[in-house]
Amino acid sequence: MQALWLKNRQISLRENCPRPEKAGEALIKIRLAGICGTDLEMVKGYYPFTGVPGHEFVGEVAANAPAEWLGRRVVGEINAVCGVCEACRSGRPTHCEKRSVLGILNRDGIFAEYATLPLGNLHLVPDSVSDEMAVFTEPLAAALEIQQQVQIRPTDRILLIGAGRLGQLIAQTLALTGCDLRVVARHPLQQNLLIGRGIRLIDESDIQPRRWDVVVEATGSPSGFDLARRALRPRGTLVLKSTYRGELTLNLSPFVVDEITVVGSRCGPFAPALRLMEMREVDPTPLIAAHLSLKDALQAFEQAAKAGMLKVLIQP
Repeated sequence: MQALWLKNRQISLRENCPRPEKAGEALIKIRLAGICGTDLEMVKGYYPFTGVPGHEFVGEVAANAPAEWLGRRVVGEINAVCGVCEACRSGRPTHCEKRSVLGILNRDGIFAEYATLPLGNLHLVPDSVSDEMAVFTEPLAAALEIQQQVQIRPTDRILLIGAGRLGQLIAQTLALTGCDLRVVARHPLQQNLLIGRGIRLIDESDIQPRRWDVVVEATGSPSGFDLARRALRPRGTLVLKSTYRGELTLNLSPFVVDEITVVGSRCGPFAPALRLMEMREVDPTPLIAAHLSLKDALQAFEQAAKAGMLKVLIQP
């Protein structure tokens, strides 16, 4: 099969990779895959990985599954877990001590014609949810994880910094809570998408310092982090939704003095994400910027890395 290969920060397209086989796991034919910020950071060296990258996908079950699953469209949670370690038994499976992570840690990903995942990781896609919507399930679930971790009240003043691929989905899900939401979006396309959904923007120069109840940082940049910290009120909550390559230098004393709560946030619940798309409460499809074949995957990565670029999809 064809597959994208990452090694030593270099990606290449391989023509004759063996079709994956893993005992006890379903074989999935990939229908559509998405490039996210983590994929781009992996190429830059965010995390040492050799193999097939990628983790956002919609596919269909091709083999190694009960008959009722065969041919069905699915999306898949990216953490394959042991189920028996202390973290799993304590209800924290995404922090499984022995986990592998699709296209990130000890497990080949989905920029290929086929991939494998345990059946327990898979979720059936409703018939009314198109492939172009379903491919956003993983990042939409990640956006929803904020509300799993932080109580968002209608009276809260919420500032979201960053309106890229993930930031747009965070904005849509936070807007459903009725909170007083403002979003910092630097690029015109990002701004227009938010305005089209009735989500209010704010210029960086208009952000009042030490006034915001919850600040979500989704830029992955030190400048975005600094802006988030300045905006947050004492005893406020800072949600970090970005992965940073390298180290971030900061003075922790103000965090102690202001009694700031810092929340790291990543993987989230798939079932609610699928329901929101099925009910059309969230529509991620306007975020699609380009749609390329697997043979053009290197070009797709180049496009996805451009400033302000939204979602680039790859179809095997």
